[in-house]
Amino acid sequence: MRLLEIGVFAVRGVTANKLRSTLTTLGILIGVASVILLIAVGNGASTAVQQSIAGLGTNILTISPQRGTPQSASSAKPLTVADATALADRTEAPDVKSASPVSSVAATASFQGTSYSVPQFVGTDPAYFETTNSAVANGNLFTADDVLQARKVVVLGATVATSLFPSTDPVGNAVLVNNIPFTVIGVLATKGSSGLQDSDDLAVSPLTTVQNALTGYGGLTQIVVQATSADSLPAAQAQATTILNGRHRIGAGQTADYRMLSQEQLLTARTATTDTFTVLLASVAAISLLVGGIGITNIMLVTVTERIREIGIRKAVGAPKSTILGQFLLEATMLSLFGGALGVAAGVIGSQFTIAGIKPVVVPSSVLLAFAVSALIGLFFGSYPASRAASLRPIEALRHE
Repeated sequence: MRLLEIGVFAVRGVTANKLRSTLTTLGILIGVASVILLIAVGNGASTAVQQSIAGLGTNILTISPQRGTPQSASSAKPLTVADATALADRTEAPDVKSASPVSSVAATASFQGTSYSVPQFVGTDPAYFETTNSAVANGNLFTADDVLQARKVVVLGATVATSLFPSTDPVGNAVLVNNIPFTVIGVLATKGSSGLQDSDDLAVSPLTTVQNALTGYGGLTQIVVQATSADSLPAAQAQATTILNGRHRIGAGQTADYRMLSQEQLLTARTATTDTFTVLLASVAAISLLVGGIGITNIMLVTVTERIREIGIRKAVGAPKSTILGQFLLEATMLSLFGGALGVAAGVIGSQFTIAGIKPVVVPSSVLLAFAVSALIGLFFGSYPASRAASLRPIEALRHE
């Protein structure tokens, strides 16, 4: 019976000042919703990165120049087309299926007054499309003859095509790339966004064309190597390392002037980055929960001060200290739990929308954790005001004005 009475008094106390209770609940709601939503965004970014990398296949090696090597600038050699050709030699590297040289630069493309900044204007060879699982959705891909003749043709990613040609078929039209005319011969199939990077925001042209018109004949941005199979990837990596070390004259114990990453290594690096990103987001959200808890303490202290005479009367007619303590502790917990429940609903609903190009993926454990923490916040931050109310002496409480 005593528990029922405590519950009744707690409900009356919470509903006595609806606006105050609503504002207190709102603080917890925002904190819980933030934890769930931001962890979901971080998890969504990680999932998108994994899908993006997995979409390239499990038999890919990416070779790029190593920045900040201890070697002098004169001894460090750039990656070249000759390096890519050597890597594709089946005699020296029997486990390498293809090696595509890549020279990439940011460029501005325009069509009939519409301009768009292309972050990756890629120059490469036809094998690049198969290596990166890039299929054509409309039109055609360029050929080895286009590379040989340095023809100014371009295949657009879906994002670039939509931005430049919102209502027109791009194929056959000419676009200006840094004021140089290129003919659009195809549009790539959509790959989607990883949140951190849009895989469709690029344009691809013959390597010789890009070097002639945009980048010059300096070092390559990277070389994309395709192993004959996923199982042969370690052997292909070892063969590629041997070839490049020989061509770049890198001896035993010396630091290479290039960096070679397999898809597994790239996935590990990207996953570590997104995990750190998720932890940072969750930390920011946790601060919101802490602020909500402080708000509960503040409101409950005000409530105790306003109801000192009520407390005195109840204690004078025989209400034990445990009853007063339980009532105010229950009030704080009710506010916290109600805010937590609303926060869970808001977080789950909010995760149904795409945020900054990322589709959030709700982590069930984060929902349970956020709700449990909201309950603990009510108990922890409500304990001091409840203890203060229970410790009041009846005679002093009755004299309070």
